[in-house]
Amino acid sequence: MLRLLGFIIILSISLKVNAQNLQTKFEQSNGKETVTYQEGIAYWKKLSDKFSEIHMQKMGDTDSGEPLHLIIFSKDKVFDLSALAKSEKPTIFINNGIHAGETDGVDASMMLLRNFAQNSGIYSFLDSVNIALIPFYNIGGVLNRNSTTRVNQNGPKAYGFRGNARNFDLNRDFIKMDSKNAFSFVQIFKTLDPEVFVDTHVTNGTDHQHVLTLISTQWNKLDGELGNYLENNFENALFERLRQKDREPIVYVNVHGDTPNNGWTQFWDAARYSSGYTSLYQTLGFISESHMWKPYQQRVENTYDFLEAMVALTAKEGETIKAKREADRQALLNADSLTVQWKNDKESFRMITLKGYETSYPESELTGNPLLHYNRDKPIEKEVPFYNSYTSTKKVAVPDYYIIPQAWQGLIDRLRANDVKMNKLKKDTVFNVEAYHISDYKTAGMAYEGHYLHYNTSVSADMKNLSFRKGDYLVPTNQLAKKYIVEVLEPEAQDSFFNWNFFDTILQQKEGFSDYVFEPKAKEILANMPEAEQAEFSKLQKTDTAFANSNYAQLDWIYKRSEHYEKAHLQYPIYRLMAP
Repeated sequence: MLRLLGFIIILSISLKVNAQNLQTKFEQSNGKETVTYQEGIAYWKKLSDKFSEIHMQKMGDTDSGEPLHLIIFSKDKVFDLSALAKSEKPTIFINNGIHAGETDGVDASMMLLRNFAQNSGIYSFLDSVNIALIPFYNIGGVLNRNSTTRVNQNGPKAYGFRGNARNFDLNRDFIKMDSKNAFSFVQIFKTLDPEVFVDTHVTNGTDHQHVLTLISTQWNKLDGELGNYLENNFENALFERLRQKDREPIVYVNVHGDTPNNGWTQFWDAARYSSGYTSLYQTLGFISESHMWKPYQQRVENTYDFLEAMVALTAKEGETIKAKREADRQALLNADSLTVQWKNDKESFRMITLKGYETSYPESELTGNPLLHYNRDKPIEKEVPFYNSYTSTKKVAVPDYYIIPQAWQGLIDRLRANDVKMNKLKKDTVFNVEAYHISDYKTAGMAYEGHYLHYNTSVSADMKNLSFRKGDYLVPTNQLAKKYIVEVLEPEAQDSFFNWNFFDTILQQKEGFSDYVFEPKAKEILANMPEAEQAEFSKLQKTDTAFANSNYAQLDWIYKRSEHYEKAHLQYPIYRLMAP
């Protein structure tokens, strides 16, 4: 309650609050409620109409049928996204409501920008920063309002649903772009080109005293000067600002259904997540995760202070961020190899202070089995290891070009949305290319975000002279989207388009044989094979019982080494070209 009174005191300085009636629903309900979609957009329109520094505009479609809105706060009244991208001032881009039941950032943002506009003289740092903000990203989820689905969450009274209008979790959609929301987001992000990105959330998982936990994008993956700066400077300065506001943040507690007393690894924000995606473009990414079981008012107030600290720090460090970002982009253009697979380094860690609770495992009154219990009457404080270093386990040499046959239009649409520069072949052309064959992969047994994900993918490579058609695409890698291009087009990358099932048609063999028809021809083929292959076949017949007992297995072995086996089966249809 004291923090809420603090907001009102700040507002009263300008003497405009009562006259303009700009209290939010959160404030009017004493920190118990959040706005509906219609109420929120109406409130932002009111702010946009009253304050010249605030501008609201529509920015693309969403799966819900409602447009995505973008709010710009600019003391210079610059509201063109391309102009903001070229500004000497840094831009911080804030995304709210991606999980529509996690509304802390929705309410905090409305109060924050209102306070900025009403009392801009107090916030001198606003002269040195631009703010872009999505008020509701998952509009379909916001419209699906209820009071029951967030069973672990302590308020607000009513809220939206995690899935969007097509039941996608939009914070798994940034790289694959199955939703209209993602296409609209990418348009904003690529045009705005922000220095800092923030996504506001509410966490599930372990219990502890901390109201606010924070995910910084993985610093090794961000790489270069920016990665070191994030790990050694920016994050430390952010936490110090929050401590000065009497907040006790901690890095995201990446433990679920257990006690965090023994430490934890840093959350791996793969490119499917917002901060993982934005890091591909040298943007400092953060996800706030306020604690689900703290009172709603307390969570919003902590999120408010976090956002204010982020804006102020971005303003202060803008020149440094821009310089390091430019240095990293130049280094990226010169990079001849990039990492596509990582692992956590258990030998590297730093100690952090966890304020938790004593735990026990009493017998459940319902099931009779031991059940984890946090005793909130017995707080503890201890130093625990935080494993926040990742090392490269697989690098690929970056080709000068990738070649994409025009048949794969879905890929082309996604690359084009990400502002990837491409050239169409003007005539049929033969290139000597490196061609991948999918050697092995595993597939998840359950659906995940509309896909059955592949993993542990491996490839073999051959050099081939292949003919490409007029209209096929040459994609140069010497461009700012280089990391993105490699992430999506290299099959072995965790969030590659291959692993997201974009190429599953190549996994199915389209032609085959009937054993009683093919056997005479198979005998002839085997007789003409090199002696080493004949010896391998003979050895399998003698040592592999399943092989020896199966007509089909033996004929298939021969078939797949013959000219009759279709070239498209397991042939990855994206090709790598090194310029002469």
